[in-house]
Amino acid sequence: MSILSWIVLGAIAGFIGSKIVNKSGQGLVLDIILGIVGAIVGGLIFSAFGASGVTGLNIYSLIVAVLGSVVVLWAYHQFTGNRAL
Repeated sequence: MSILSWIVLGAIAGFIGSKIVNKSGQGLVLDIILGIVGAIVGGLIFSAFGASGVTGLNIYSLIVAVLGSVVVLWAYHQFTGNRAL
């Protein structure tokens, strides 16, 4: 995947993950960063269970990235003191 694809996937996953976790979002840049990290974390989680991780810019990869971004956002809120869940 190209860097532009990672940014697009991260932006979408970060936005959706932010809406799931705290309903307001973190801001565009932080949503993108946490979404990209979430895509990586989601890929690692899915790979640990024997499934493929992020495979490209498609719906399956978006689902993996959103689940990963929810995990990352939850951890982010735990460390920053914003208890969303």
